[in-house]
Amino acid sequence: MRLEGIRGYAKKRRVRTTIPEPSGQKYLDLLKRDFTAERPNRRYVGDITYLPLADGTNLYLATVIDCYSRRLAGWAIADHMRTELVEDALNAAAATRGSLKGAIFHSDHGSVYCSKAYAKLCRKLGVTQSMGGIGSSADNALAESFNATMKREVLQDAACWTDELTCRRQVFRWLVRYNTRRRHTWCGYLSPSTYEARRAATLPTAA
Repeated sequence: MRLEGIRGYAKKRRVRTTIPEPSGQKYLDLLKRDFTAERPNRRYVGDITYLPLADGTNLYLATVIDCYSRRLAGWAIADHMRTELVEDALNAAAATRGSLKGAIFHSDHGSVYCSKAYAKLCRKLGVTQSMGGIGSSADNALAESFNATMKREVLQDAACWTDELTCRRQVFRWLVRYNTRRRHTWCGYLSPSTYEARRAATLPTAA
């Protein structure tokens, strides 16, 4: 093949991040593909995506995205997909917002989201869980779109990150920029943070 100038096609690695857990608790779809909210801190979506490394391993990113402004309220990166990963992301969102009491968090049926430990954390934080249909990416399209955009803009033409440190640094830099500087069509070409700040000035306050 080398002599003839023929190069084999290497199929991209597919990493399964949604692993159903039949014994786990299932929840109704409370969003029904309506990824909007009248106020911040009411409706969130989240997902896990893999971050491929050159040595054949992966890091994993868990997200908590506000449907109101598309702001990334919480996130976590780890070298595993255990429940602690999504717990860390939700706890980060709670720290960012001060409280998540009364909010809905929507996800797929991944085993970590169905776990008893995650359900316990949601109850502790006052969060109501919601889940889309099994095998339907459209039911969590906002989170899926965020993942695809992040990888496309950070990796560009590369197939993977060279090493773990580079991956963490580049993803962290993009996530911070996404919230504070990256213009979003949903926000009228403002960044999510700027959109929230400007809209806050126009929202009516309680008497």
